[in-house]
Amino acid sequence: MISLMNDDAKSFEELALSFAARQLANRRESSDRYPFGPFDDTVLAKADELGFLGITVPEDLGGIGQGISTLCVVLEGICRTDASLGAVIFTHTLSQDIILRSGSVDLLCSPSSRGRLIACSAYSNPDEHKDPPRAEKGKKGYTLTGSAGYVVLAPIAAYALLPAKIPGQEGYSFFMVDLSQSGVKASEPVFSLGVHACPVADLALDGAEAELAGREGAGAAYFGEAAGVMSAAAAAMSLGIMRGSFDYALAYSNEREQGGCTIVNWSMIKTILADMAVQTRIGDMAVYGACSAIENRLPGWDIVAKSAALHVQDAACRVTTEGVQVLGGYGYMKDYGQEKRFRDAHQMKTLLGMAPLRKVELLDRINGK
Repeated sequence: MISLMNDDAKSFEELALSFAARQLANRRESSDRYPFGPFDDTVLAKADELGFLGITVPEDLGGIGQGISTLCVVLEGICRTDASLGAVIFTHTLSQDIILRSGSVDLLCSPSSRGRLIACSAYSNPDEHKDPPRAEKGKKGYTLTGSAGYVVLAPIAAYALLPAKIPGQEGYSFFMVDLSQSGVKASEPVFSLGVHACPVADLALDGAEAELAGREGAGAAYFGEAAGVMSAAAAAMSLGIMRGSFDYALAYSNEREQGGCTIVNWSMIKTILADMAVQTRIGDMAVYGACSAIENRLPGWDIVAKSAALHVQDAACRVTTEGVQVLGGYGYMKDYGQEKRFRDAHQMKTLLGMAPLRKVELLDRINGK
């Protein structure tokens, strides 16, 4: 349904589905072994060639200049097969969006596909960081000291966009940090519940040189605006995961024979599949509504987008649980993909901050507090 918004979105949906089928399906199980196996640079390079690492970046800055609906159809199509690459694209796009809102567009320029990646703390809200890095301004610019935990893409990115506090100032600021310098030490990759091939690490900063993105103390404003838009993208990723789970469960049910008939004819299986289908269709409408509200800047568009994300993320956890059940014992085996979708769906609920806190925040917004 999202692809109905414009012709460009439809063509990108077809491109994403084709890419996922050719490049991700056969690698899904081996990629999910990261960090205990190597990271697959090949897939990332091919995604970059197709423009997936610059979907919302203006053409004059090296991107393809599309809107949130195109980003959502790409993420949804990719996440049907493997949400790890979707999380990579999401994190990089979030960093780009914050930078674009800051006006520091020169920070987006970088030559190589891996060099283009910009890590950030995509699974948290900087407002909730109790002890962010400290930023000091000197004659040659800024330096950061302290620690930044759970930085998504840190093991493979060339740069990271990190929130830090300048002593004596309210709020926080965003800084671009070159991860190759001696003042930055990355931990071993952190093992997460899902999307294993979207690497995460903790960073230790000791006088690391950094470039300010935008204005001092304006980080919360940049992140708040970016998070509103990217909530629709987070919803699209969860939609892709549950659609992939439903499609696989339906195909399996039409092939699996037991008791003299295919199990799709069992009333219990039909009931489960029907619920999965309904939840997926509702999720599709929720993401469509969020994209429409954002692109038309309807009143309360950010509340619509965040509501869609919260609803679809919860629904994806339910649908992927049912997807495992349809396969019975096979649903728990890694080579069938359903257990990975279950883990990925729960991992998606942490995007942009903890879901319970976001629900309370959303209620306060609706209640006018």
